[in-house]
Amino acid sequence: MQKSLSPWIACSLLACSTLFMTDQTHAEEAKKPESLTERISYAYGLMISRQLKERGIEIDFGQFSSAFQQIADGGEPLLSEDEVAAAFAENQKAMDAKNATGEDKANLEAGEAFLAENAKKEGIKTTASGLQYQVITAGDGPKPKATDEVTVHYHGTLIDGTVFDSSVERGEPTSFPLNRVIPGWTEGVQLMPKGAKYKFFIPYDLAYGERSTGPHIKPYSALVFEVELLEISGSE
Repeated sequence: MQKSLSPWIACSLLACSTLFMTDQTHAEEAKKPESLTERISYAYGLMISRQLKERGIEIDFGQFSSAFQQIADGGEPLLSEDEVAAAFAENQKAMDAKNATGEDKANLEAGEAFLAENAKKEGIKTTASGLQYQVITAGDGPKPKATDEVTVHYHGTLIDGTVFDSSVERGEPTSFPLNRVIPGWTEGVQLMPKGAKYKFFIPYDLAYGERSTGPHIKPYSALVFEVELLEISGSE
């Protein structure tokens, strides 16, 4: 499966001044690099452009050059860090949709259709990441931090209602550090006051992504959880 750029490469996109020539000079007409600065600049250009090409990522050269120039000149970027992260996430999802085939593609499309319809329902809220949630019981206690350990009761299903895991059915709550679970849980449970019960509708990229887990969760599966927050324990 194609992957999005690593954080190192993302930083390199702003660090390399000679990846693309703003005067539109063709590569074959460019002067062969000779000094160390020219050669290392050209080497960075080769490395990054090859990785972009391998991943099939389409680049707007004008915007790329603009971003580099702003940073080089000490200016402020036109996108916030959150907007940059959102762009990478959106691009990854577009690449997933392009590259997925067979059952994987069917799972991805079914999840997207489910979440699109679900978002229209009364009482459903959607965060910037695409996580959807519904407040079942509001609760009035403190909210956990990502570094806290929480104790919860939960009931997890696929979008077709198939149960894949449930502490409720086992009759025993579970505890875990909130920063060691799927991203949808880490984000979602932090929204909950102690004593609250929420229902989460989690896109595949905030769940297990392209991986399968257990006998029921297939690649690109959106998941549904009812979660009741029972206890919060601060991290050491």
